[in-house]
Amino acid sequence: MYLDWKGPILDDHFHLNRNGRFLDAAKDFIRAGGTDLVLVHCPNFAYPPSTKRGHEEAYQDTIKISQEVRNLGISVRVILGPHPAAFAHQFETLGDRAEENYWDSIDAAMHFVREGQAHGIGEVGRPHWKVSDDTWDRSNKLLLETMTLAAKEGIPLQLHVEGESDETYGDLAKMADKAGLSKERVVRHYAPSRIDQSYTHGITPSVLAGSGSIDQIMKTHKESSHGFMLETDYIDDPKRPGAVLGPKTVPKRTRQLLAAGLDEEILYNCHLDLPNRIYGEI
Repeated sequence: MYLDWKGPILDDHFHLNRNGRFLDAAKDFIRAGGTDLVLVHCPNFAYPPSTKRGHEEAYQDTIKISQEVRNLGISVRVILGPHPAAFAHQFETLGDRAEENYWDSIDAAMHFVREGQAHGIGEVGRPHWKVSDDTWDRSNKLLLETMTLAAKEGIPLQLHVEGESDETYGDLAKMADKAGLSKERVVRHYAPSRIDQSYTHGITPSVLAGSGSIDQIMKTHKESSHGFMLETDYIDDPKRPGAVLGPKTVPKRTRQLLAAGLDEEILYNCHLDLPNRIYGEI
């Protein structure tokens, strides 16, 4: 049984692809009750940009997509940045030029943030697969420097990091403290559904809203430091329909959490108050 939920519903990590279902996927989200999307730039993994101009053009298209989605009648925030699965491989193909290319992409993203057309940097992070010590160290150096920039600019970060280690949250929290960045504004994308403070160390979890997430959220939400958000990480890849989760999932999971006994106040924090604190009101 699902209880009716008339409040806002935000999906915190959603990709769209002009060669995928594109606006039909956004319409599915809306028909299911969705009101707000955080549209995250989807890189071309096969041919990632290697010039600042290339990054600017790629981000400009994501900005255009966001406006097309807004025209459907919902709110959209935009997150731009160099995906770790795109840039980390360039350490091997571009050598030292890879770091310069990383900062070109950050600079291009920051232009749109400063212009008010984007709301944060992401998904940045570090490799979530086995890499050499050199690639790991260089990735962590770039992540810390990006956190320092985010602190200076007063903007949030969405992170894509490894998921199998219980030490990850603590490590990220230490980096954020070193950078002077508010841990609340460090959003861990694709986060586990365990959300208690002792586990998250104050980093904001953007929980992947799979069917198994409800029990763990219900068990741990009372010990959360400031709340959580929900996401699908919808990829909109024609070769992987419905991956990672389908567009209707967050509205469905929201109603299931309400039916499971989660307070409406917590759901409003999840879908409205916390996103406003992190990304700014729109």
